[in-house]
Amino acid sequence: KTLVNNKQLEFVNAGWCMNDEASTDYNSIIDQMSLGLRFVNDTFGPQARPRVAWHIDPFGHSAEQAAIFAKMGFDGFFFARLDYDDWNKRLKENTAEMVWRGSPSLGAESDLFTGVLYYFYGYPPGFCYDVGCDDPPIQDDPDLFDYNVPDRVNAFVAAAMDQAQHYTTKNIMMTFGMDFNYQNAHENFKNIDKLIKYVNKDGRVHAFYSTPSRYIDAVHAANKTWTLKSDDFFPYADGPYHYWTGYFTSRPALKGYTRVCNNILQACKQLEAISNGYPNVSSISLQMSMGIDQHHDAVSGTSKQHVAYDYAKRLHIGQVECEELMGYVLSDLAAKDGSPPLDLQFCEYLNISVCPASQNDSFNIIAYSPYCQLYSRDMAFPVNSTSLVVYNGNGDIVPSQVVPIDNSTSQVVTDALYLLHIYNPKSAADAMQPLGFQTYFVRPSNGEAGSSSPSKIYVHKNGDPDFSISNEVFTLTFDGVTGRLKSIANQRIGYEASVDQQFMWWNASDGNNVNDSQASGAYIFRPNGTAPFPINPGNIAQVTVVSGDVVQEVRQVFSPWVTQTIRLFSYNVPVFEYTIGPIPKGDGLGKEVISRFSTNLTTGGVWYTDANGREMQKRVRNYRPTWTLNVTEPVAGNYYPVNSRIYIQDVTTQNQFTVITDRTHGGSSLNDGQVELMVHRCLLYDDARGVGEPLCEPGDTGKGLVVRGTHVVILDDLMSSINYRSLVSRALTLGPMFALQPSTGDISDYITYYNTNYTGLTTQLPFQLNIATLQFLSSNTLLLRLEHVYQIDDPAPFNNPVTVTLDNMFTGFSVVSVTELVLGANENIDNVQRLQWNVEEGSKVSYKKQNVFGPSFAVTLNPIEIRTFELEVKMKQ
Repeated sequence: KTLVNNKQLEFVNAGWCMNDEASTDYNSIIDQMSLGLRFVNDTFGPQARPRVAWHIDPFGHSAEQAAIFAKMGFDGFFFARLDYDDWNKRLKENTAEMVWRGSPSLGAESDLFTGVLYYFYGYPPGFCYDVGCDDPPIQDDPDLFDYNVPDRVNAFVAAAMDQAQHYTTKNIMMTFGMDFNYQNAHENFKNIDKLIKYVNKDGRVHAFYSTPSRYIDAVHAANKTWTLKSDDFFPYADGPYHYWTGYFTSRPALKGYTRVCNNILQACKQLEAISNGYPNVSSISLQMSMGIDQHHDAVSGTSKQHVAYDYAKRLHIGQVECEELMGYVLSDLAAKDGSPPLDLQFCEYLNISVCPASQNDSFNIIAYSPYCQLYSRDMAFPVNSTSLVVYNGNGDIVPSQVVPIDNSTSQVVTDALYLLHIYNPKSAADAMQPLGFQTYFVRPSNGEAGSSSPSKIYVHKNGDPDFSISNEVFTLTFDGVTGRLKSIANQRIGYEASVDQQFMWWNASDGNNVNDSQASGAYIFRPNGTAPFPINPGNIAQVTVVSGDVVQEVRQVFSPWVTQTIRLFSYNVPVFEYTIGPIPKGDGLGKEVISRFSTNLTTGGVWYTDANGREMQKRVRNYRPTWTLNVTEPVAGNYYPVNSRIYIQDVTTQNQFTVITDRTHGGSSLNDGQVELMVHRCLLYDDARGVGEPLCEPGDTGKGLVVRGTHVVILDDLMSSINYRSLVSRALTLGPMFALQPSTGDISDYITYYNTNYTGLTTQLPFQLNIATLQFLSSNTLLLRLEHVYQIDDPAPFNNPVTVTLDNMFTGFSVVSVTELVLGANENIDNVQRLQWNVEEGSKVSYKKQNVFGPSFAVTLNPIEIRTFELEVKMKQ
């Protein structure tokens, strides 16, 4: 603490980790940064607040990450990795430092001074003084035969002048360190002390110990005008055949579990806040494990296998504690005065249809929604009976359907025979309550009208006529010969597009390619050609059609290791649930499995991907906005991270094809009208970038990992697609928590003694807004983040500024006082004055800061804006 106060020690970045920028969701980035920043503040005081962001090792850099850092109050950002051609161009043009505008919606508010480190993040060549280094130490005794001061000074001055010619001020930052260095700190500092002494005595350059913030201040004082960067730094390549685009998909199960745990964490923090904290349990364990999991060698999928197991184990420990907390709070909210607590259970394996609490066929469901608007969605639980009836909290029967478990699931588990689907989109009484819960009761049926409807099963024979499934909006037609999707029609707008969806695999390079010895690995994607292979000859799917009153399914089997179920509910969008694995490797070929949608949309080589779940980034095939791309890897070089959505647009018809994902994938549009997502990888060689082992996960059986994931597919006009892409992606991110209670008790008794619904908001928020964070800090002190989810170039009313009041927003507490904080929640926003930079002409969008005053505490949010508040609250009885 003394060193910090004396400015001898400076924190940079100060997140819980140095997060990956490609595989991470913005919510998780903000959470882990906030956790670390608040720890530093609480431990060392406000004078320790870092001013400089420091991402020296992540493999590509996101525009959203830069915008987040700017809104956290950072004055600068330094990193080391960018495309080799981009770097060479910047060296020639002296643009290794720039101002990065991470958000077009936020405009100049998101401007952030950004610099690329010259020597990666290591020592200048010849000046490493740590264990394992072979560079000569400074020998400054003239009587020694190896006296080398003049030689070392000349070498250092030459290195400094070489670096200085590529930067525009008289100041340069030279890094001294590297991975695993300073094991012998004394040897390091002894030699650096000597180096500084003799270099300064020489006088050609002035060397001194410094910090990133001192460097930022010196550069700012030069009053230069800087180039403006407005796109991102993806994809990263460190050579012509070395594109780091494989890790966008690597370890897809861990990526999916990370997204599930973020969903659990947000619900857990909300309920913890609603209860004003809960004794003996908290969300902190999951906060910390999620913080670690955002590391650039964690969720990225670039760790060794045993380390990946450790990440998952830590997540699960946090998940279990959060489920315990949520169970206690939901029981308290449900119980009326004097009623005994409920014994609630959470089903952690619903994705493979395992839930002991539901498999006795008589149970209660408390469905808690962390979403801040009313919405309807399907619930599905494994059961062992076809004769069931479902009631809502008012005692009314809810539509339901029993569907046989599909073969791909039954091969993994054999506990349950059926899935019970519950879904009622027409009833507001059955809609998920904002920050609240609904109760449902499942009981054996005695033949009541409205009991679970049976499913009709039709086994399609390849060669029969085309067939289709449809609801009130969409019709999906399947080819009678191949069994694959053939077209999607949107009846509401009267538009139909041909859509052929196939699973295929890229043959991973083993390093023996004629052009280069680079292999595909955990980091790098390098296919051994430009044409993927079909799963089977002709990519024929064996199809079973399941139909009923609630859901229709088309079950496709392409091979024993590639299956898919396409579901269509009333008034809803098509859901594609794929199951891939174990990927066969007996043929000696590494495989990178893709789901490819080929449409007849005219797209002109353009597609769009999201940045960490926030603003969309325009992508153009074989093109980079700031330098001329040398196309050496036409597949891997066109892959980008897809965190939550990817879409293509036909500007002639004004229609859009969108795929929304439940985890991060690598994705592209390699041909016009196509959308491609890599969903799984099994590689037989290491890519020599640090993992030290091939990426081919063994799964729980040792035979290979089986991955199950979800894609939501939407064909609609541009205007409607804007609404869909936001609402559906948020629904996937903030899905409901299901707490179950095995019960054969009388429903009327339950309704007498327990509340069957609850809402945490007095009214649902406007559709443009979302609660990004509601978190317990201490007794009667909460953290709230509100966000506008649309961007400035979306049309009205999506991009309209929205004002809400905090005083009466929540049902469980009233707001006494409000303090606005920076995004990292570690400083009062009024105390942070960021450095302003001169930039070359560029569009600017600035908003006047809106102070928040009582008694109403009105808050206005502009497009894509997130505002952070510390609330002093008074809990209601």
